[in-house]
Amino acid sequence: MKSKSFLVPDDIYDYMLKTTLRETPVQRELRERTAAMPQARMQTGPDQLQLLQLLVRAIGARRCIEVGVYTGASALAVALALPEGGSIVACDVNEEYTAIAEEFWERAGVTNKIDLRLAPAVETLSDLLAQQGSYDFAYIDADKTNYDAYYELVLQLLRPGGLIAVDNVLWGGDVANPAQRDPDTVALRNLNEKIGRDERIDVSFLTIGDGLSLVRKR
Repeated sequence: MKSKSFLVPDDIYDYMLKTTLRETPVQRELRERTAAMPQARMQTGPDQLQLLQLLVRAIGARRCIEVGVYTGASALAVALALPEGGSIVACDVNEEYTAIAEEFWERAGVTNKIDLRLAPAVETLSDLLAQQGSYDFAYIDADKTNYDAYYELVLQLLRPGGLIAVDNVLWGGDVANPAQRDPDTVALRNLNEKIGRDERIDVSFLTIGDGLSLVRKR
């Protein structure tokens, strides 16, 4: 699905970027390089990246998790927003894409803040849980059929008052169409409904990008 919201007209989106977008030259170069790739639709939009940075700063996050790295734009955005001593555990399995990420992280001078774990995210998150770590913020943007597992593990890792941002919760609008029954759509639809009634959290469902649920652990 596209990083730009299908609900927002192009002229409005362009106006928003022109008037309020803040990104470093390295972020812009990474965005442009990724846009030319066959799987460019997986890239998080710059407006959403800026929102993630605002959230990280607003809650004073120091320890973060990312599930799904791709070419590294979201980990880069979060790392840039973290204070000195802050860190993000970045989970992925694709060495080709994350090699691009590492190149740009180094250029931005944030490599020391990013702990890349190349393994299935369920394994990495389970390892973090076994270490009894506590985290402030998490961004989930990976394979959709495992979203529920990621959500449950991250929620356990999160401190009370911490935030989870769950991406692609609109899935191009397919989640609202009962006729769409492919595994990704069903997984997202089920998780949306689960989050909506989950009394462990507070939630706000945003229509930015391809839909973003912001979850606060009670």
